[in-house]
Amino acid sequence: MTTSTADRPWLSAYPEGVPADIDPSQYRSLVALLDESFAKHASKAAYSFLGKDFLFSDIDRQSIALAGYLQSLGLARGDRVALMMPNVPQYPVAVAAVLRAGFVVVNVNPLYTARELEHQLKDSGAKAIVILENFGHTLQACLANTPVKHIVLAAMGDRLGLKGLLVNYVVRKVKKMVPAYSLPHAVRFNDALSEGGRHTLTRPELNPDDVAVLQYTGGTTGVSKGAVLLHRNVIANLLQSEAWNAPALVGMPANEQITYVCALPLYHIFAFTVNMMLGMRSGAKNILIPNPRDLPAVLKELSKHRIHMFPAVSTLFNGLANHPDFGTVDWSHLRVSLGGGMAVQSAVAKLWLDKTGCAICEGYGLSETSPSASCNPTTSKSFTGTIGVPIPSTWFKLIDDDGHEVPAGTTGEIAIKGPQVMAGYWQRPDETARVMTADGYFRSGDIGILDAQGFFKIVDRKKDMILVSGFNVYPNEVEDVVGSMPGVLEVACVGVPDDKQGEAVKLVIVRKDPALTEQQVRDYCRANLTGYKQPKVVEFRGELPKTPVGKILRRELRDKTTA
Repeated sequence: MTTSTADRPWLSAYPEGVPADIDPSQYRSLVALLDESFAKHASKAAYSFLGKDFLFSDIDRQSIALAGYLQSLGLARGDRVALMMPNVPQYPVAVAAVLRAGFVVVNVNPLYTARELEHQLKDSGAKAIVILENFGHTLQACLANTPVKHIVLAAMGDRLGLKGLLVNYVVRKVKKMVPAYSLPHAVRFNDALSEGGRHTLTRPELNPDDVAVLQYTGGTTGVSKGAVLLHRNVIANLLQSEAWNAPALVGMPANEQITYVCALPLYHIFAFTVNMMLGMRSGAKNILIPNPRDLPAVLKELSKHRIHMFPAVSTLFNGLANHPDFGTVDWSHLRVSLGGGMAVQSAVAKLWLDKTGCAICEGYGLSETSPSASCNPTTSKSFTGTIGVPIPSTWFKLIDDDGHEVPAGTTGEIAIKGPQVMAGYWQRPDETARVMTADGYFRSGDIGILDAQGFFKIVDRKKDMILVSGFNVYPNEVEDVVGSMPGVLEVACVGVPDDKQGEAVKLVIVRKDPALTEQQVRDYCRANLTGYKQPKVVEFRGELPKTPVGKILRRELRDKTTA
């Protein structure tokens, strides 16, 4: 592919030292990359969890043992193994084990209901699962209807030594976070490691086109589908991300280890690649945050560390920056605040910059792109309100419903091409055909526009667009305006059925100022939004429904409501 700025105008926005393209062929598989990292960084801390550091050599040794155990079960190369855990050290151990054994990682949201879990286990054909005991009751409720034959049962304190006994007691007996369950044939995580240590791992010959991960989409538009991510897809994306982050790390002391905050759940592709895989590649330490909603606990943990990289979603940046304990953390070493998963609101970005001195660098991606596709330069000193430019080896174009490129300066669906784009949806050729163009671009479902500097801006999701009397209303715009209003902590904008206009705008607001009134909101909207964009319904709530990653669930606010 050419490096001409005529074909890729965004290359002129690349910081010095960032290449136009990366070479994912330097590794045949993620296992080759992991093996290199384990050897190179053996004595460094890979993860920090509840006050204990886990070295790269610890993850290396334990993952080989677990891989040996999984192979001893008689699983065949390419079999799927589900992982259903929050951010605990067993997660990266299990990921490395599954890959090293020649199997496929199936990332599972630990907050799934039994119905959702059953669908994913059946759809993926997973024959084994590694699951935290806190969610054993969910698995019990659907196990008989799934192909799962082998269960490895982890506990929060498994790898914490004597301290782990206390942790498990508190989790089970004091906080009562482990509902009763019955999984009589399950094997405990520590027992699986002991058993696996008695087996010799048979290392399979893996290829770039072997499947590494089935990453299930959120299912917000129907049945959840598994994005098939090959070894080369994830390798490409972490090398792209590494190249993109490099300028922000220039000048760091040579003996200082990069430290990431890992508050996003590792089962989510954002943290999976940008925290775990990239951290392993670069020899970084990840601070594992098992529950990012517990803001006092998050800030207490972060106060113990020197932090350099913080990938997060807008709602987490907002919650932390508004918390009274925010100042207990030393933010002066923060090099990159990476916003993704949802649009970052300008008011949140301003507050974060004011409080940390580190501008939020917004990026963009999807499960189907492993996930990163574009990002603002990590050297940015201000918030741009865009999703930046396509990262190395990545091409964007804006297309209409028929797949034709739209004229310059007009909105269109963002289509993405690059080595990080998935192979397709698992066993769904019809769905794959629906999102892939004839020339190999992935149709994102997001509506964007390209500015004169080559930066892309998301106007909104196709499905979230509100049609008011024939006029398009994009919720992101309305949320950005209302989110800047004093007294507003969080806001979501959705369309609701309306007899006269087809649809009407509804706002759901969480107050920062308890005295904020509906009339004040309406007056603010009247001053800042044209008539058809103004809300017909204003509702106040104590909180907004969110995914475990922190993305606001507009669908739940939209369902079964009318103007």
